[in-house]
Amino acid sequence: MTFFCQRILPLLSLSLVLATGCSVENKPSSATPAAKTTANETSPPEGNLEPAAGEFAAILAPSAEKQKGEVLADGSSTVFPITQAVAEEFMKVHPDVKVSVGIAGTGGGFKRFVVGDTDINDSSRTISEKEIAECKKNGIEYLELKVAIDGLSVVVHPQNDWCQTLTVAQLKALWSPGSKLKKWNELDPKWPDAEIRLYGAGPDSGTFDYFTEAIVGKAKSSRSDYTPSEDDNVLVQGVNGDKNSLGYFGYAYYADNADKVKLVAIAAGDDPSQAVMPNNETILNGTYKPLSRPLFIHVNLKSLKKPQVAEFVKYYIAKGQDYVKEVQYIQLPAAELKESRQQLAEALKP
Repeated sequence: MTFFCQRILPLLSLSLVLATGCSVENKPSSATPAAKTTANETSPPEGNLEPAAGEFAAILAPSAEKQKGEVLADGSSTVFPITQAVAEEFMKVHPDVKVSVGIAGTGGGFKRFVVGDTDINDSSRTISEKEIAECKKNGIEYLELKVAIDGLSVVVHPQNDWCQTLTVAQLKALWSPGSKLKKWNELDPKWPDAEIRLYGAGPDSGTFDYFTEAIVGKAKSSRSDYTPSEDDNVLVQGVNGDKNSLGYFGYAYYADNADKVKLVAIAAGDDPSQAVMPNNETILNGTYKPLSRPLFIHVNLKSLKKPQVAEFVKYYIAKGQDYVKEVQYIQLPAAELKESRQQLAEALKP
């Protein structure tokens, strides 16, 4: 069964690969209430699911043959660490397969995907209506598969001892197009009279789309006088290099650089006392609002007919969630993984 340019959100356990390319690399304020954390209400799976049962077992079983050829991917730098980790292990099993990946950002990757230049696009958002239209125009059929859960982190320099929490209203005032806010004391009069240095996702990044929609209220709507990059490592380095900096990027990049930047708790409303710190539990159960999000891979269905691509995707179904955990993203709940197996099996049916 194929799906022509339509969204398939089967909650799929696939971490797609990309073994080559870019490497991934508190002092409380008396004026700021402590952030809340919330216990996990939905437990993610530990390790792999049991082998697929019934009619899907044969379809999803790994091939005994060694594969060869290429798997081409591009897209989100946020999803990149998952795909890189899985790709490295996949190529140990199939050394004659070369998995390569770019980090052009979700939107930059889709520019290639919609014309058939790549097999897989790593995505930190769903495919847009414009991209769907381009797929249809070019005869590209695809699967949109959820691979993990992530949260966006708002971060400051480790020596920042005043900004412990921010409300969505404050973030909107700071990041909206045409914002005149320049200094910390314009966000809160108790904070320093010092200019804020802003760092954030570039316009081709799915992180940019998600953050602007969640905070400003409209995707791609942002002030322009900040330092942008589709590479989250550049943003980490920028925030780490300036005491008055503030930036945002995926939670996994914070977790991997917790000694270089400091998290800020976020309040969904206007009350700072309701601020929630991102962690595995609050991101998974949705109490870290509005900056929790799913991560996806998009697979060209024509490419899925290539033995090496099909084997790669099946490997992710079997092993992917281990690597999601390894690179510090949030694993999908077991029920969603089970459904994803069924959706992939349907797509692989001859």
